[in-house]
Amino acid sequence: MMAVFYILAIVLSVTVHEFCHAKTADRLGDPTPEAAGRVTLNPKAHLDPLGSILFLLIGFGWGKPVPFDPYNLKNPQKDAAIISLAGPASNFIMAIVCSLFLRLFGFGQFEPGTVVSIVRTFLEIFIWINLVLGTFNLLPFAPLDGFRVIGGILSEKQAPQWYSLERYGFLFLMFFIFPIVGGRSMLDIFVLPTIKFLSGFLIP
Repeated sequence: MMAVFYILAIVLSVTVHEFCHAKTADRLGDPTPEAAGRVTLNPKAHLDPLGSILFLLIGFGWGKPVPFDPYNLKNPQKDAAIISLAGPASNFIMAIVCSLFLRLFGFGQFEPGTVVSIVRTFLEIFIWINLVLGTFNLLPFAPLDGFRVIGGILSEKQAPQWYSLERYGFLFLMFFIFPIVGGRSMLDIFVLPTIKFLSGFLIP
């Protein structure tokens, strides 16, 4: 049951994450996601094979990147940052909403094995997965969302220098994921404590 809950939470979280990217780009005037069939809540359109496998193996992963054309946007640099931020923002919003359900409906007051306790277990897993997906995707490495979010914050003079690093993003990401410091990865050292800190607030 726990395995089913984790898989279901991953599918739902990734689907909403990528849909929000696509819908935001569509709202900002870019028809590219719609043409690619990404403005949908169908999980098949959004799940990335490598990202999904890594999610199951190491607990961190990503969905299939949503294509968009900056030339269709009124303000390419800042609108691209908004599109990129929409995905992680949706994950944090879903985690907060589930946390409110846990607190408002008193799911912690029921005995283990009941339907309500099973619902509580799923909500806790769903919160955790959304925190993982939202936090991980804010890392400043291409193709993760954080790379373009940083690009949107920088000045027009600094942005081209930042975007020139995009070609090395996957190398930086692999360096960050795989264990290099005493058998621990940078994810374990920096990102996991952040997720645990946030979950301490959201999971009563």
